[in-house]
Order: sequence, then C-alpha cells, then structure tokens
Amino acid sequence: MKHLLLKNKGIRWQVILSFLFSWLCHLASGQIHYSIAEEMRKDSVIANIANDLGLDIKKLSSRKLKILSHISEKYLYVNLDNGNLYIKQRIDRETLCGTETTCLLTCDAVLENPLNVFTITIEIQDINDNSPVFFHEPFTIEMVESTSAGTSINPDGSKFPELVLEKPLDRETVKPHELILTALDGGNPPRSGTALVRIIVTDDNDNFPLFTEQLYKVNVNENIPANSIVATVTAIDKDEDVNGQITYSFSKTSGNANNKGTFTINSLTGEIKTNSNLDYELVTNYELAVQAKDGGGLVSHCKVLVEVMDENDNVPEIYIITLSSPIPEDSAPGTLIALIRLHDKDSAENGEVDCKLSGEMPFNLVFSSNSFYAIVTTGPMDREKVSNYNITIEATDRGSPPLSSYKTIRLEISDVNDNPPIFMKSSYVAYVPENNLPGASIYSIHASDADTGDNAKITYSISSKNTEDHAMSSYFSLNIETGVIYAQRSFDYEPYHEFVIEVTASDNGQPSMSSNTTLTLKVIDQNDNSPKLLYPSAESGSSAGFELVPFSAEPGSLVTKVVAVDADSGHNAWLSYQFIQVSEPSYFTIDEHTGEIRTHHIFQEKDILNHKVVVMVKDNGIPSLSATTTVTLVVADNFQQVVPKFVNQITDEDSQSNLQLYLVIALAVICLLFIITVMLVVISKCTKSKPFPVYGPLSSNLYPQVDPRMLSQYTSGTLTLPYSYNVCVALESGESDFTYMKTNQNVPVDNLIDADDSGLGNESLKESLKTRSQIQVSF
Repeated sequence: MKHLLLKNKGIRWQVILSFLFSWLCHLASGQIHYSIAEEMRKDSVIANIANDLGLDIKKLSSRKLKILSHISEKYLYVNLDNGNLYIKQRIDRETLCGTETTCLLTCDAVLENPLNVFTITIEIQDINDNSPVFFHEPFTIEMVESTSAGTSINPDGSKFPELVLEKPLDRETVKPHELILTALDGGNPPRSGTALVRIIVTDDNDNFPLFTEQLYKVNVNENIPANSIVATVTAIDKDEDVNGQITYSFSKTSGNANNKGTFTINSLTGEIKTNSNLDYELVTNYELAVQAKDGGGLVSHCKVLVEVMDENDNVPEIYIITLSSPIPEDSAPGTLIALIRLHDKDSAENGEVDCKLSGEMPFNLVFSSNSFYAIVTTGPMDREKVSNYNITIEATDRGSPPLSSYKTIRLEISDVNDNPPIFMKSSYVAYVPENNLPGASIYSIHASDADTGDNAKITYSISSKNTEDHAMSSYFSLNIETGVIYAQRSFDYEPYHEFVIEVTASDNGQPSMSSNTTLTLKVIDQNDNSPKLLYPSAESGSSAGFELVPFSAEPGSLVTKVVAVDADSGHNAWLSYQFIQVSEPSYFTIDEHTGEIRTHHIFQEKDILNHKVVVMVKDNGIPSLSATTTVTLVVADNFQQVVPKFVNQITDEDSQSNLQLYLVIALAVICLLFIITVMLVVISKCTKSKPFPVYGPLSSNLYPQVDPRMLSQYTSGTLTLPYSYNVCVALESGESDFTYMKTNQNVPVDNLIDADDSGLGNESLKESLKTRSQIQVSF
C-alpha cells in the first residue's frame, strides 16, 4: 500500500545580485514521499505528481517537467499529458538496496519557466518474493562415531539452525545419514527452501578447529592495490597429527564477490588478499564466510566483514539539463541561460560539490535545490563587442584533496538592431572637373554597421542642400546598395561652383536606424571661356574710336588701359596682355599684367602720329584661350589737330577699299557683256538673217550703242535692257585704283567720327567733311 507524505519546507528565495534579481529569481523546493511495493508491473501508476505539487496539467509541457536522477531515470517516468508518475521497469528491492533495512529511491522533478525543483522520495517496500536459499546444497558433515548424544552441530557457523545428535552413532551400523532440511520464511504466504544434509560417520576426531574470533571486521580503502592483505584468520585444533592439520577456504559469501574472485585466501596461513581493485561506488562491503577444516574432517566457520572505505577518487560530474542559445543581446538581467545538475559518486564530504563560473562574464550561477544550479544573465550584453561566450563551469568536491571537473558551454549572442550605420567622416569633399562625361562615377561613399545580417544591410539615399532651383535627380544618381554617385550631366563651373549633398545611410533593421553625412562636390574649373574685352569693346569693331596721345607726353605716360575679364577661375582666369601687331620702332608698350598702354619715348615731328595696335589678351589655361582688339592711338596736342588727319586717313582708307570692290564688279560686268556679244555674233552667223548694221566710229563711250530691237532678240534675261553704265578708268598709269560708283554717292560724316567723340568737333568741320565726301564719277 502506498501512501503520500508531503512536507513543505517552504519556498525560499535565492537572490544573487539583489539589484538585478529581486524581481525575477525565486526558486522553490519541496519534498514528496511515496511508498510502493517492489515488483510492481511496468507502466503501473505511482501517483499523480501534478496534483500533489499543485501544478496545472495543461502547463506541464510548456514548463518542461522532467524526472532526473542518477539511478531513478531507468525506473521512473512521467506522462506530461496527465501528470502521472509511472514505473518504467520492475523494481527489485534486493537488487536495488541489498540487505539494507530501508530502501529509498530518490529523484528530482524539475520544471522550467519559472524554475522549480522538487525532491521525490519513493520507499520500496519488501514483498515475500524470495524463497530461503541454502548456500550449500547438500551439506556434508563428518561426525566421529564417538560423538555423544546431545551434541549440537552448526552447519553454517551461525547460531541456528542447530542439528542435535539425539543418540550415539554406530559407524558400523549406518555409515552415512541423509536428512532433508527445510527453511520457511515469515512471509504471507510463507516461502520455503530445502537442503540435503549428509552426515558421514567417521572415526574418532574429537576436537573441532576453533577460530580465534567468530567475526572479523576490517576496513579497507577502495584504492588499496591488488594482492594486498586485508585480513588473516586463525583457527586452532587441539588434535594432533593429521586431525590437527587445518586448511582454510571460503565456504560462502554474501553477494557475488567471491564468484568474481575479488578476494583470495591462503589455505595454509589464512591470509585474505585482494584479487582485483575495489570500488566503493560499486560495493561498499563484503561478507566472507571462511571455514577451517582439520585433517580428520572436522569443520568450523567464521565470518569476515570487509568494509570498503570511500576515497575521493571520482570527480564531480556536470550535466547540462537545458541550454538556451542563442539569446538576444538585449536580454533582460536574470534571463535563464542554462540549467545544470551536479553529481559526485563519492560519499559524505567527498560527494559534496561546490560550483562556480570561471572568469569575468555577465552571468551568474544561482543555486536552485539539491544539486541543481541555474546560469542567468546579470547585465547588458553587446554582441558587437562580444558575439559569443565560452562559459566554463567549475565543479569542486569537498574531499581531501579536492577534485574538480570543468565543462564549457558556448553561448551565442544574437544581434538586435542597436547600431546605426556610421560614416568614417562627418563630411566629405570631392572634386570633379567641369565638362565631365555624363554617366561617369564621380565618388563612392561608404558607411559601416556594427550589426549583422539584415541589421547591417545598408541602403543609401541623397538629398540636396543648395540646389533649390534645380532637381537633384537631374544632376546626380546614386547606387543605393554600393553608395557610388554618378553624374547625370556635364557640370559647368561658371554657374555652379559646388554642390552640397546630404547622404543618408539606413540599415534594414526593425526599426531601421540611419545616419547622415555631407558630401561637398567641388567643380574644378576647366579653361573653356575665352577672355572677354570690356574696354575697348570688341563689338564696335576696330575703328570704334581712338585714344588721344599728347605730343609732349613723357616716356612711360599712361595712354589707355585694355580691360578684359575671364569667366573661368584660378590660373585659367589669369590674363596677360601683349601687342601682336606693332610698328618698328615701337612707340608704345603694354603692361603684361595690367593691360596699361604707355608711351615708349618722346614723339617728334617726323614720327608717325597715327598708330593702330592690336592687343591680344591671353589666359593662363592649358591650352590657353585669347581675344584681340585694335586700339587706335593718335598723337596730337588737341582734338582740332586730330580731326583733319583722322578724316583724311579714313577717307583714303575707305576710298581704297571701295575702289577695290568696284573694280571687281566692273570686271564681272565686262566679262558678262563680252560673252553676250560673242553669243550674238555666233547666232547671227548661224541664222544668216539680216546683216548687222554698220556701227559708227568709236565714241567717247567704251562700247558702241546697240540697237535695242536687235538685242531684244538675243537677250537671255541676264541684263535688262536698255541700261547705261558709267565707268571710270584711271587716266594715269601710276594709279591703279578702279572705281565704280553710282552718281552722287554720299558718305555720311557720322560714319567717319565715333559717336562718343562727336562733341569734340564743330559744325564747320562736319560741313567740310560732307563736302569732301560728295564724289561724282561719270563716263
């Protein structure tokens, strides 16, 4: 019959690092006692431990209920569906506990989430399942025929049963006597065992060997070497000769130690030696039955009890019951990492084990109950600094000297998105030349993320800080995965010197984290702009005006200054000035850097007083670009002296230019008329119509008058007839000018004088120029 006794020892709180675990870690322990009979059938129900422990049956699986024990695991198991504790296999009390008075089977019921450990003690009750067994069957006893009646004979050396001789023996009448000895136990129903007792009647040997002690007790350390003497038994026989010669032997032994040959006995000396190594953890004591037999066949018995003393020869064993790996790096303090169980096969202090963690780590070891410990977190973890831990558990017993064992568990720390992408710099500067090829990569920017996996996968984006008036996408594109920035168009340094771009790096974590940096893209100037003349303006032509140089000017006097600018910058905008067409000797000099034109020496009457100089402005680019302008310099003391000379010069220049133009036109007309005349003559001869009229003598005109009626028959439409042309040919051979002009062609005086200088003349000068410019040419 089984019964239940539940002793509440209370729930105790184990607090390690009180500021971390005061709200988390509490571990309860209790003890449950059951009593069952041995030899119960497999899968027999012992009890419902869920009800006894007050647990919710529905939560047994989630709390991972386990039955743990060094021995009990092969005898017991629990069903998580109903909470029943079952017999896994038949339990034989004699096999499990031997001859011990009380046989207890101890195990631990372990629950997780939260952690609780309960001790379960099961007492195995004996049933009458073993019949009495005689160690020797049959028993053979030799008795001298002269043995007197009433003599007690002890077959196995114990106080009972006693075989008593009731009447004298007569060897000559009956030599052997055979008796059946029956043994009954006190069970219900009782069991019995029988043995044959054979008594052989011998001649007189009236003294039995006698041991000095009926019970020998010795203590032997388990690490004693093999073939060591553990005890010596001694028996004395008062007979002489053969009847007094004693031999020793094992007659019986408890258990199977003798069968295994653990001990040997010297038949002559009675020395008992170890035949193999002893192990306290396997057998704690041995009971040896020794008999002494004299030469006459008389036998006496004694017992030798060998107690094996425990030595600290077993290191503690560490078992990992549960392990949670990996755990997030942001796990709260007190998170359960592992549940471990310790066991030492030694006994007493040799089997008591202390446990600790080696090294400095954010973990702590919390004692649960009995031999269970929990490893929990004690503080924050950072995967980026330490991605995994090798937690070494050190278990040390209390033996002398103590023995230790170690077990290392590897704990992986899983990543959480707690690090934003990081740029190496808070700002970057890049340079790109203007007129670059569209589509070319111009810069690569990179950010790193200390996290891993998707938390470290970075995408890039850009936005502008200074391009409000134009779309960023029209200037740049970005590879969102690599961070490479491409130019969408060619840059022009002149309107935009630089672009300020904000680059954002975002990771793929949940929630996403990001960081920014600034990329300043500076456009490098190329020499793609020629110098632009501001003064004198190149748009008004080479004869736009003139500069008056005082006749009495000293050498080095400032005449004028050529002013130019360049839209480029830096070296490309450094300008230099120089003359490219200058008379010899040079009357003027120009400063290479400022463009200032100065007199070179004092002017004289014989010197040329009207100068045209061509100034080239050149930048410093590679290759360099340039612009030119013509500056007219007139040497005179006042403006009245300048106008006649200046007008004559202009008239001469214009006349010469016009004569050349008119000469070309006249030659073209003459050639055309000649071709027409030849065609008319050829046509006239071919058609043989009426003859050509005879023309008069050569008149003052270059060609004779032609009858319009005749010409109208052959005109090709090139010239519209009749027309008259006035041709002027130079009469002097020294003159090569040929002028073809309309009659009364007038040249405005305003074309000869710069509008800006019109205030310097007077009306009489203008009238004079108008009169001189009216030229009539006729034939």
